[in-house]
Amino acid sequence: QVQVVESGGGLVQAGGSLRLSCVASGSTFTYEPYAWFRQNPGKEREFVASINWSGVGWDGYSTYYSDSAQGRFTISRDNTKNTVYLQMNVLKPEDTAIYYCAAASALRSIRGVDDVIFWGQGTQVTVSS
Repeated sequence: QVQVVESGGGLVQAGGSLRLSCVASGSTFTYEPYAWFRQNPGKEREFVASINWSGVGWDGYSTYYSDSAQGRFTISRDNTKNTVYLQMNVLKPEDTAIYYCAAASALRSIRGVDDVIFWGQGTQVTVSS
């Protein structure tokens, strides 16, 4: 049973930056996909970014981003710390949401909510204009 705990949310002005962290436990970590989603009240949970084991590239991981995150957000992982990060730059008021860390079974990929097995409790990000 994988458990994930998010941190790093807060209040920031438009144009600013935040880095979210997600610490995982109860897993082998290295080959498991991790992702960030976000949600506002009354709206569906929205995919933001994921990092998945693919075996190609310099570190063996492939990343995917939503159109709104592409170019502003960067997802990364530190396997020595069982931690996944989401660096968010040039934040906009529309980025305001609860951000959730998510995980799935090893060697799978996360591209949407249906791919997720494990969810964190979420961390609030508020961007003021």
